[in-house]
Amino acid sequence: MTVPAHQSLPVPVRGQEPEPTPAAVVARLSTDRKIRMLSGRDFWNTESGPGFASVLFSDGPHGLRKQVASGDHLGLGGSVPATCFPTASALGATWDPHLVEEIGVAIGREAAAQGVGVVLGPGLNIKRHPGGGRNFEYFSEDPLLSGHLAAAMVRGLQSQGVGACLKHFAANNQEFHRMRVDTLVDERTLREIYLTGFEIAVRGAKPWSVMSSYNQLNGEYTGASKHLLTDVLRTEWGFDGVVMTDWLGVTDRPAALKAGLDLEMPSSNGAWDARTKAALDARRISEDDLDRACERVVALAQKVTAAAGRRADAAELSDLDAHHQLARRAAAQAATLLTNDGILPLAPTHEKIALIGAFAETPRFQGAGSSLVNATRVDSLKDTFAARLGGRHEITFAPGYDARTGSTDHTLLAQARKVASEADVVVLVVGLPASYETEGVDRTDLRLPSSHDALVEQVCAANPRTVVVLVNGAPVTTPWADRPAALLEAYLGGQAAGAAITDVLVGDVEPGGRLAESIPYSIHDVPADADFARVPAQVQYRETHHVGYRFHDTAFDGAVLPARFPFGHGLGYTTVELSDLVVAFDGDKIKVGVTATNSGPRTGASVVQVYVHDVVSSVARPEQELKAFERVYLIQGESRRIEFMLDSRAFAVWDVASHAWAVEAGDYEIRVGRCSSVDLPLRQVIEIGSHDVVTPVEGTAGAVATSAEFVGLLGRPVPLPTPVTPFTEDSTVGDLDDTWLGRQARKVLENAAVSRVEGGQEENSAMLAAALEQLPLRAVVALSGGKLTFKMLDVSLKALNAARRK
Repeated sequence: MTVPAHQSLPVPVRGQEPEPTPAAVVARLSTDRKIRMLSGRDFWNTESGPGFASVLFSDGPHGLRKQVASGDHLGLGGSVPATCFPTASALGATWDPHLVEEIGVAIGREAAAQGVGVVLGPGLNIKRHPGGGRNFEYFSEDPLLSGHLAAAMVRGLQSQGVGACLKHFAANNQEFHRMRVDTLVDERTLREIYLTGFEIAVRGAKPWSVMSSYNQLNGEYTGASKHLLTDVLRTEWGFDGVVMTDWLGVTDRPAALKAGLDLEMPSSNGAWDARTKAALDARRISEDDLDRACERVVALAQKVTAAAGRRADAAELSDLDAHHQLARRAAAQAATLLTNDGILPLAPTHEKIALIGAFAETPRFQGAGSSLVNATRVDSLKDTFAARLGGRHEITFAPGYDARTGSTDHTLLAQARKVASEADVVVLVVGLPASYETEGVDRTDLRLPSSHDALVEQVCAANPRTVVVLVNGAPVTTPWADRPAALLEAYLGGQAAGAAITDVLVGDVEPGGRLAESIPYSIHDVPADADFARVPAQVQYRETHHVGYRFHDTAFDGAVLPARFPFGHGLGYTTVELSDLVVAFDGDKIKVGVTATNSGPRTGASVVQVYVHDVVSSVARPEQELKAFERVYLIQGESRRIEFMLDSRAFAVWDVASHAWAVEAGDYEIRVGRCSSVDLPLRQVIEIGSHDVVTPVEGTAGAVATSAEFVGLLGRPVPLPTPVTPFTEDSTVGDLDDTWLGRQARKVLENAAVSRVEGGQEENSAMLAAALEQLPLRAVVALSGGKLTFKMLDVSLKALNAARRK
């Protein structure tokens, strides 16, 4: 058996006692002890006991965020130094599972060195709307791309004996009232768009854990959904690990346990224990339900302990210098060249270069919230640019705006114009300040700060030879995109982003990114915007599968509404051509072969993208859907044959009548390209036979379903959103403002919650404000550290509702 270099195998020890099985461990525990072990010991650790050790969890989608503050506080600051890699939105643009797996290995090694057993990531929720506040933590708008990149991250982490935790399962696509909103989505859309990525990652990488999302899904909290957690995740997909809540995400502990959820995180200081014991006594749950969940938690603990025991010296695993260089390479591969008239790479003849933009000096390289990493070091573009070019070029700098707020004034603008007008070429860095992109808060528009738009316009007017570099975690509208000589999307590139951007600008490295999400002209061009972050208690996915390129590439009433920059788009410094498409049957699969040739002047990379178009379908389908991809590196003049194998799922739809995947017999066109979803020059039609029955269903006349169409898709009437009153345990702290007595109660509850939260960095202030406003009352009890109980909450609710009726 061949073992990859970054993996290790267990070494049996002669005479060692065999480890007791999880079932044997659990059999020795009392009922009360079992109930207790299904909740955290504190905010970051699980309980321990005879035969199983405590497991330490840590945030870490793009770098480890291990808290160093008190273990009984929800720390959002004060974490140990760790490598901050590019965020998932940047890694998505690499289209490179091998690179993402490398990063998973590196994060796993740093986690192992810190004694972390499970890293809470990767996140792979679909970018339904580009304004999603947490989109920088997610890979793509496409489930196939998201699923394969997430699987790669899981494999990398777990190769180091550190568990991964896929999140957030499922249909968590906005931050607005995420802890109670009811996501209404039809069965087919749910399966094809919002569950497929999780399925790919679960089947392909076998993560040790999965985190349930906060929200409801079609009237049922995801963490208490037997259909989602047991029928789909465990029975259908074969998941055998631990399902844990998102932090403070328990809605009904006994119901969740019955549904297949194992672990409540963090500790609620026993707040749910009494209800769980009462449910057991009343036979609403069984001892078998308890045992099953406990055995999974024990199995996870034993897996983590065994992995730790195989390491000779965990500290030696973590080479921070090498990880910084990996972060630099990844940031360059993520950098996506959107436009270029030939100005890039910068030529040696440019003697005077103006560098403008405060982000060049004070880098914005990651998002805010629970993923905020305490970077081991940070490269600035200003310093690395000067070090690379300063000896041969005159470089002048102007901030142009305030790095923290993004605001500008006449003096800053005048200075920027002057510096630009005196230079041969300008590099202008603009983007979104940290407060614009944070967990807990969605964006209400896609625009840059108006000061940044004004700066771009004025600098380009002063010097048309301007390269604009965008620094942001999610799409922004660029009404001025035709003005600069080049436009480079750098995303949030992690701690080495400054050096990576320099590498790309001067041509040391090819800009490797291809968009993993469409960039629209306007927020109003996004079908999901019809119902996004508006009603606290409900969101309706009336756009169905019309998400991202599936909308922009599909004609409605004979016309399309194209994206400003389409999915898969990205330019390079060389020319890669595709030719000789051959599509043929290979057993029960379809083999797609194409030749990629680098006919340009230098070594470079491209992404070969394979899409499938159903020529005639009984159900509404997008114009085309991504079904395979490969990032290919070619030296100058090199040709290489690239082959893909498409199985039946590449052609299937979810048939609602049979609740199963089905392939309709007929013609399918295979479309292949390297430039974007709308530039697919190589095409071949193949006829596929099938005995499957795809039941015809009514589609939608437009991109967004009408009320009647949505009822038909759901198969039931659309429920009314839950009213604010009467108050319940699901009511939020903000809801209490509805009455005078509620406003007084809010102050008490906020004080109880705030005392348990350590905010840390200023970037998290918006998240904390939104979190407290939207925190359900049941979560306040869990967060209170024992100061509040559910009995006390029940009494308070009765008083609040009585006062409201007077």
